[in-house]
Amino acid sequence: MGYPLIGRIGQRIRETRRRQGLKLHEVAEVAQVSKGLLSRIENGRTVPSLPVLIAVIQALKVELSTFFEGLDMPSQAAFIHRKASEYEPFEKEQALGFLYHHILSRNVLNLALEAVILDLAPGSQRKKITTDGFEFKYVLKGEVTYQLGEETVVLRQGDSLFFNGKIPHVPINQTNEPASMLVIYLLIPPNSNGNGGENV
Repeated sequence: MGYPLIGRIGQRIRETRRRQGLKLHEVAEVAQVSKGLLSRIENGRTVPSLPVLIAVIQALKVELSTFFEGLDMPSQAAFIHRKASEYEPFEKEQALGFLYHHILSRNVLNLALEAVILDLAPGSQRKKITTDGFEFKYVLKGEVTYQLGEETVVLRQGDSLFFNGKIPHVPINQTNEPASMLVIYLLIPPNSNGNGGENV
């Protein structure tokens, strides 16, 4: 099936799990994957292999056809046009003041491309995370302080940042005004061990 729509698939897994009242570790145990890997899948930070994805869906006791119903798969059209009103807002666990707006997901040259708008409220909070790929940030509005490993970079409107997502990172809004960024993820497909780059 390739690796498109990673963010939306992860979001659907999280929504299904919560609707059933299941904890992250409960689903991970049944699917025989680590809690950390499942969290990264739910939050769109890693690309699951097909066997891992199927195991997670089966752990949720949902038919595959039902799970994928309504998920738009990329068309073969020459271009994709999305209106701003069609961007889908979503939040991620353990991230206070982070509001994402999904723009598109696309499989490009064996990479999973995800594009979102990230709104950061003043005083936003989240622990440093890593992703299995590369990230590009462009500040649309406001000021964002990025912590990359032991380094700190201040980004203002019009500034951009590109880095390897394996570096622990977190954006912080230390001002009294909201900030907004265009974020593009280039996620790397699973390596040959078939578990999305993390031990199952």
